[in-house]
Amino acid sequence: MKVRIHGDKVKITGSIKVYIEEKISKLDKYFDAPEEIEAKVMIRIKNNEQTIEATVPVQKFTLRAEETHADLYAAIDLVVDKLEGQFRKHKTRLNDRYKKEPKIIDFIFDNEEDDYKENLSKVVKRKRIESKPMDEEEAILQMELLNHDFFIFKNISEECFSVIYKRKDGQYGIINTY
Repeated sequence: MKVRIHGDKVKITGSIKVYIEEKISKLDKYFDAPEEIEAKVMIRIKNNEQTIEATVPVQKFTLRAEETHADLYAAIDLVVDKLEGQFRKHKTRLNDRYKKEPKIIDFIFDNEEDDYKENLSKVVKRKRIESKPMDEEEAILQMELLNHDFFIFKNISEECFSVIYKRKDGQYGIINTY
């Protein structure tokens, strides 16, 4: 697996890079062609806390984990453990869903983060995603894999764009646009 590492307010040393690559390569065993996958790792430092955010976009889904810890190496270990746990947790559901699916529709999720530009706007982060048609069950799965509270998708059954979100009571809500 290829690993792209970025640091925000931190210099990525050779030893940090090697350590991250070793740990992320533990995930190779879960993929048929790991050499085609590029993991994105972002390291941020705020006060004494090191935050590691790892995103592994695969053809049909995206794994994402974030951890904050006082020790950088401990944070890296926790993120990799979290990614591995997500994959193991959803492995059966992912295999069942994507083995049945016809190969006609190409689902590619492209989470690209624009370069950080300091400006006076209240928008501090922008993401561009390529929306793909899916049903509500798959949207919930994607949302859980990304560890987000909401997810935007093209709703196959309603033929519109929808936002699915996790409610405070643990259930899910959906907002449709027409």
